[in-house]
Amino acid sequence: MIFNISGRTDIVAFYSDWLFQRIKEGYVCVRNPYYPTQITKYLINEDVVDCFVFCTKNPRPILSRLDKLKPYPSFFYVTITPYGRDIEPYVPDYQNVISDIQKLSSQLGKQAVSIRYDPIFINQEYTIEKHLYYFEDILSQLQGYVHHCVISFIDLYQKTKRNFPGIQEVPLFWQQQLVKAFVQIAKKYQFQIQMCAEPYDFSEYGVLSQSCLNARILKDITGYDFISVSSQPLRQHCHCYPSRDIGEYNTCPHGCLYCYANENKQKVMENYQLHDPLSPLLIGHVHEDDIIKQAKQKSYKNRQLSLDI
Repeated sequence: MIFNISGRTDIVAFYSDWLFQRIKEGYVCVRNPYYPTQITKYLINEDVVDCFVFCTKNPRPILSRLDKLKPYPSFFYVTITPYGRDIEPYVPDYQNVISDIQKLSSQLGKQAVSIRYDPIFINQEYTIEKHLYYFEDILSQLQGYVHHCVISFIDLYQKTKRNFPGIQEVPLFWQQQLVKAFVQIAKKYQFQIQMCAEPYDFSEYGVLSQSCLNARILKDITGYDFISVSSQPLRQHCHCYPSRDIGEYNTCPHGCLYCYANENKQKVMENYQLHDPLSPLLIGHVHEDDIIKQAKQKSYKNRQLSLDI
């Protein structure tokens, strides 16, 4: 199985000590976000864990400890955007993130690192021209370190509309303009552009809405083919290979206005105060009335030797 670390919060940025403790102890517990008394226990060992997939806006806290991730193959999606503190209050400056991505790639190899430029929104401050400027600046500095970039446009979840007053969807015409220009920039710096869970077809510009986690990526980082597994994606238009998220909603202190995983700042801070790096749960502890269920886990690697003839 694959561990998603994490689509619900930034474990790398804020909870990396907890993560390494979980790896050391060989298991992790995840509270069901919809049925809070139900907890799933996952084992962390070489027999069942195929790889770790990290999603983060700040890889720095983990850079000096990458050796502790062994023997598990790791893949990093690092989100890098040019927004200011009014939009992303506690996200590092994008120039610092670029430097950290370079270090990450130098240690793991560029096949193990991809960047995400998302979510894209347009307003009076962040115009199409400004996005093009920053996108080229980012790719020019990461040429040779990364060759893959995922882009997507803002989704107006109820949480997003509540926390980000005045935000609007990006009209299709503007999306087409940006994607077309992004593709030309990407070619200049030897990047491949991919869309993430977008409802529109941009294939005429040479961009496909493939899965962000697919068999090709998994083989590149593990050396193995993966068997086909069916799953029910949480997001419409998502076709990613199934994984298990060990994060928890309402726990990311980055404070991004567009965040779909946080209800509000107060709830995040309350949860953050309940974090214990030694607990098997990301937030809080196991209670007497909790029901712990051992997950059914197995490796999805195809361990049969295959030859290209």
